[in-house]
Amino acid sequence: MDTKSFLDELLKAGRELAEKGQTIAEDKLNLGESGATRDAKLSGMKTGAIVASALALLLGTKTGRKVTGSAIKLGSLAAIGGVAWKAYQNYQDKKGITDAKDNVTSINELDNKEANQRSVTLLKAMIAAAKADGHVADEELAEINKQIKNLGLEGDTAKIIQEELAKPLDIAEIAALAEGDEAKAAEIYLVSAVVTNKENDKERQYLADLAKAMKIPEELLAELNAYNDQDN
Repeated sequence: MDTKSFLDELLKAGRELAEKGQTIAEDKLNLGESGATRDAKLSGMKTGAIVASALALLLGTKTGRKVTGSAIKLGSLAAIGGVAWKAYQNYQDKKGITDAKDNVTSINELDNKEANQRSVTLLKAMIAAAKADGHVADEELAEINKQIKNLGLEGDTAKIIQEELAKPLDIAEIAALAEGDEAKAAEIYLVSAVVTNKENDKERQYLADLAKAMKIPEELLAELNAYNDQDN
């Protein structure tokens, strides 16, 4: 499974959990305590269930965090790209901008190779946002690594997840992934919003700091937040 496919599955899993209004926790999957029974359930899971479990751990099972309305609206790469592009167009129209950069491209318009590269950027951003309220515990990291193996992830995708989870949070590093491209920055902001709890001060501040670091114009940020602030 390449990074683009994995990220799409991750977003879809978040949408499913948000639609059902359930707390993100391990008991969502009824895994039980560690041991043979738990391992058997993990090994027998379909891709979607394993990804859902990885998402639960990524979001922090110990906190009882809930997935919000952003996950419902942005539950696929197509949605991320579509909303970001629409927000960007609305921003341009309101500012009367007619000379848009030729290299501004939504992930939905990229070929497979470029879309996969953009997906790597968005996955890194998503993992960083998930760490905004603290580090990932060793036992959670071990469980995620186990599920990466069960999912059959290999090569770059697995390496990216493991490295990004283990490294210290660095907003400047994530912001640099936008490369000064406002449309790309919009996608990074939106995918970060999917895993951000708006009721958590640290996570809300992280999202604001990320937008500032990427130099997203206030008008464009307002367009993005018009989607992010809706819970339905």
